[in-house]
Amino acid sequence: MPRRNLHLLLAILLVSVICYQKADSASRLRYGTMARTVIQVMKEVDRHYVEEVEPRAMFEGALEGLVSRLDEYSAYIPPAESTQFREGLEQQFGGIGIEVAIDPQSGLLTVLSPIPGTPAWRAGLQAGDKIVGINGETAEGLTLDDAVRRMRGAVGTAVRVTLLRGTEQRLEVELVREVIQIQSVLGDARDADGRWQYVLEEDPRLGYIRIVSFGERTLDDLRAALDEINQQSVKGLILDLRGNAGGLLDGAVAVCDLFLKQGRIVSTRGRDGRDREVYNASGSAPYADLPLVVLVNRYSASASEIVAACLQDHRRAAIVGERTWGKGTVQNLIPLEGGRSLLKLTTARYFRPSNRNIHRTRNATEADAWGVMPDEGGLVVLSDEQMREMIQARHNRDMPRPANGATGPPPVRDPQLARAVARLHEMLKQDSGLAQKRN
Repeated sequence: MPRRNLHLLLAILLVSVICYQKADSASRLRYGTMARTVIQVMKEVDRHYVEEVEPRAMFEGALEGLVSRLDEYSAYIPPAESTQFREGLEQQFGGIGIEVAIDPQSGLLTVLSPIPGTPAWRAGLQAGDKIVGINGETAEGLTLDDAVRRMRGAVGTAVRVTLLRGTEQRLEVELVREVIQIQSVLGDARDADGRWQYVLEEDPRLGYIRIVSFGERTLDDLRAALDEINQQSVKGLILDLRGNAGGLLDGAVAVCDLFLKQGRIVSTRGRDGRDREVYNASGSAPYADLPLVVLVNRYSASASEIVAACLQDHRRAAIVGERTWGKGTVQNLIPLEGGRSLLKLTTARYFRPSNRNIHRTRNATEADAWGVMPDEGGLVVLSDEQMREMIQARHNRDMPRPANGATGPPPVRDPQLARAVARLHEMLKQDSGLAQKRN
């Protein structure tokens, strides 16, 4: 019997038990009959299946089968992997260093962003690469969490990934897993000591900060970067969320709170359509008056979309780049087995201040309303070739500067960033004009 059939049988058993516990007396009779039938089948499997099946493996397979049928973001995380999952949220784990998602159109595992300084980044993996194989086995049909589990592992061990770049180029890359220290807040370039510089080298009046993910340290790192540019008397800021696949909801809310003085940041709603949690600006907003442009692209997802949508709806920032990914669901972590394992379950949808949900459903078309669209005049769509060139140039620029005083890598040819710079200059000119009128 194929393993997936065992998963299905046990999933039915679990559903039956849950329903049996919650149902009224009439329903209990119906669910009780189903549960007894499934238990009978399980006994037959135990007695007669051609190979012995470990109870724990069947139990975990059942939960995986049950949860994976819900949506692409829900998952059961067994004890062997829960520690690694928590480490990811803490921005430290053993792996190869990429953010990935399942592309709703192609169904393929897609690289959203390689993390600078990691094995994937050094090997030249790029946003938009499709991972079609892992260790010689196809990656097609895997859930997101299954794929991530296969790529993570013990430090020092190797994993082989097969990439599809563009429509024809196929690459085989072997990567050695490392302890990944995720630095989620990056700048424009590094100095000779490897420290990030958070102003644009070509225009020091403008701050430039990239957030590549939202984790437990993101807010502190962002505050430190903002404090640094504040000491350099910058006139405006470009917040680059391109390739940011998301992370912690609280992190996104906290980032918005730095720039927004008042109003709704985001709300979440459950199956009944009622607000479950409402997040409003606290009023502190130390950078409420700093002119701001937010850069997004097709690989900006989830928490990064919350930030872009909030600041756009309140007209607090100009949005430049491309339409975002479109992930508008919230996953909660529910401890199981005394905390040894976890259930990552989609429990709500989040809504932007304008009362719209940005989620892109599996049947959504380009004409439907999903994701975050750039402001008028801010749309800059890059071809795959342009994106590859920009990513490679940025990859080179992220290297530390030579210590001998030699010049670093040339500026990145980045049409989206160029549009953001132009838009920020327009905003500064408008602010200057208003100040002169007031005087």
